Amino acid sequence: MKKILVVGSSGQIGTELVIELRKLFGNESVVASDIKETNLNNGPFEVLDIMDNEALKYVVSKHQIKEIYLLAALLSATAEKNPDFAWRLNMEGLFNVLNLAKDGVIEKVFWPSSIAVFGPSTPKINTPQFTIMEPSTVYGISKLAGERWCEYYANKFGVDVRSIRYPGLISYTSLPGGGTTDYAVDIFYSAKKGENYSCFLKQDTPLPMMYMEDAIRATIDLMESDSSNVKIRSSYNISGISFTPAEIYASIKKRKPEFSIEYAPDFRQQIADSWPGSIDDSRAREDWGWHPKFDLDQMVDIMLDNVMV
Repeated sequence: MKKILVVGSSGQIGTELVIELRKLFGNESVVASDIKETNLNNGPFEVLDIMDNEALKYVVSKHQIKEIYLLAALLSATAEKNPDFAWRLNMEGLFNVLNLAKDGVIEKVFWPSSIAVFGPSTPKINTPQFTIMEPSTVYGISKLAGERWCEYYANKFGVDVRSIRYPGLISYTSLPGGGTTDYAVDIFYSAKKGENYSCFLKQDTPLPMMYMEDAIRATIDLMESDSSNVKIRSSYNISGISFTPAEIYASIKKRKPEFSIEYAPDFRQQIADSWPGSIDDSRAREDWGWHPKFDLDQMVDIMLDNVMV
């Protein structure tokens, strides 16, 4: 029975990933960890600072870990406010985990990248898997550097590292974590409360998004794929739904006719303007069979039914 460590388990992705991994492999086979205690108490949990290499080695040895999902990171908007710490957290944690794999202590690594690796010079529509990448944010710079290091460790040392460039992720089980796409989660809380929503992006700003269940399935499918099918070791494009604030508002308004919105763009607009509007994920589909299940209206129905206010 393989033992899995999820680092950053209390974040937006980690919360649902731990639940799904424990369904698949058993509660005791999946160790959740974060910098502070969380309520993921139906299985083993460790308080862990991923930048503390000795603490990481201890947890890995204690639980005989063979696979690590490294989710700990400072996201786009938050990273812009604390760039030095964002760089250290996003890079040192990756090196600590990659070196464990290089030394043969663990067998497989998942590390998430992001559409933030793209920049203003990247083609914005159906952004290709391989294209110009000139990120303009601290988060994007660290993710692009991480992609290059993942590929380097795979080619140089044979490390089995796998990665996805996540779009904006939408979920009702955890609050947003400081990303530029957070409006697409926040908007549902205002809709459920019957409040006017003030959106920090312009109404016609398209961004790639994905319902969390699709993202979790993509992550696990990639990790469980035969190694021969994983032909890209930097990071895979994946796509779910692309929409603008006006389009998600229109979908919500079908269910809640009284709902209203106003637009008050802030510093996150500049970040969003540097990102793609839609993503070409044909390589993920070809290599390991990726396909999304949820469209915009399906996602809106689920969110409105389940967001708790």
